[in-house]
Amino acid sequence: MTPPPVIGIACAVLPAQWGPWDQPAAVVAADYVRQVQAAGGIAVVIPPQSCDPGEVLDRIDALMLTGGNDLKASFYGEAPHAEAEAPDPVRDAWEFALVRDAIARDMPFLGICRGMQAMNVAFGGSLTQHLPESLGSTDHRRTTGIFEGNDHLVDLEEGSLAARAAGEVVHSVPSHHHQAVDHVGDGLALTGVSSGDGVPEAIEVPGRTFALGVQWHPEADPTSPVISALVDAARGA
Repeated sequence: MTPPPVIGIACAVLPAQWGPWDQPAAVVAADYVRQVQAAGGIAVVIPPQSCDPGEVLDRIDALMLTGGNDLKASFYGEAPHAEAEAPDPVRDAWEFALVRDAIARDMPFLGICRGMQAMNVAFGGSLTQHLPESLGSTDHRRTTGIFEGNDHLVDLEEGSLAARAAGEVVHSVPSHHHQAVDHVGDGLALTGVSSGDGVPEAIEVPGRTFALGVQWHPEADPTSPVISALVDAARGA
């Protein structure tokens, strides 16, 4: 019997409190783990480390980068916006190295929200730092801290990996972000935008088995097939 694929989920190290303990912890939202498990995969949480990223990738079948705080603006040559969240440059650099190596070896990869932005910056792209300022609306994060009420439609390119993973070309998504892809990184293709305002919502690497970034949060939608598509790609690989 073929063993279930192992999906590495990159995570942050954040202040945390449980029981009598108040100390840093490797943290990832349980929804990511649940969706991997529901699709038949084994979830392994990967915090930033000092080793060669290849030593980690050698032990997993697919890589997922998750949501979180804004990337450090200097990584794409800009000063931080006044509304930028406190960055974690150690996590940023670690995840840039992970995604570059994963895509170079054609390992199935999915970047979610911040993970899509990290994918883009890792390949020389840049970000729009504060959508409410550039768009004049808060449609992509109407209420901070929840997904309910933060949904909208995205238009996905016919035949793209993004459309195949979502199962349709017009897809309703939960979102929670105030930054987005601006200049698309080298070798990446923009294959999805937000309906109405055109904010980038999906990027991918042509010619790779499964290398996809989505700006929305499929882990927050139990009906979404996107994470399952990653697990299936890992199983096939």
